Amino acid sequence: MPASHPIWLFDLDNTLHDASPHIFPHINRSMQRYIETHLSVDAKTADRIRQTYWQRYGATLLGLMRHHGTDPHHFLQATHQFPQLQRMLVFERAVNAMLAKLPGRKILYSNAPAHYTEAILERTRMARHFAAVYTVEATRFQPKPDPRGFRLVLRAERIQASRCIMVEDSLANLRTAKRLGAKTVWISRESRCPPYVDVRLNSVLELPRQLRRLR
Repeated sequence: MPASHPIWLFDLDNTLHDASPHIFPHINRSMQRYIETHLSVDAKTADRIRQTYWQRYGATLLGLMRHHGTDPHHFLQATHQFPQLQRMLVFERAVNAMLAKLPGRKILYSNAPAHYTEAILERTRMARHFAAVYTVEATRFQPKPDPRGFRLVLRAERIQASRCIMVEDSLANLRTAKRLGAKTVWISRESRCPPYVDVRLNSVLELPRQLRRLR
C-alpha cells in the first residue's frame, strides 16, 4: 500500500448502513429489558439509566460495568440478538462499489459487539473490503469516544493517527479522532459543521468524489 494512500477508519452503524429505523430501536428495547431484569427497576427507570450512561460514557455498557459490575459478554449477547436481521437491514448495495473504489487500507472500528458486526458484514458482503475489524471486545471495552480505544487500534495496526481518516456519524467520536491527529468525515444531514470536522457528507456514498478535500 503506497504511503501516500490514507488509512480509513470506518464506523459501522449509521455510517455504512442505516440502523435507525429498525436495528437501534430493537437494541434500545433489549437494553431496557436487560436493565429492568438485572437491576430490578421499572421500565421508566431502566430507560433513564440506559440513556444516561450512553450520554455520559458513549456506551450504556460502560456505565453498567462501572457502576453495577455487569458482565460485558453476557450483556452484549443478550442485547444484540436479531432473528430477523436480514429484514431489519437498511443497506445500499452501492456502498460496496464505493468501498472498492476508495484508495487506501480500510479498517472497521465499531462500538458494536463482534457477533453482531460479523453478521452485518456477512449479510451486506462488506467484509471483503476491510483489512481489519475492531469491535468493542477488541478494544477491551473502551468504546469510542474514549481515546484509549483509539490508541489501542493505532498501536495494533502500527500506524500514526495523522495517516488516518475517520468516517463516522458521531461527533463525539470524531472530536477524539481529531484531537489524536486524524482527519475526520461526518456522515450527517445537519447543516452545521463543527471545526473538528474536515468534511461533512449527507451519505458515505459521496466519499470518493470528495477525496480532494481530505488531502
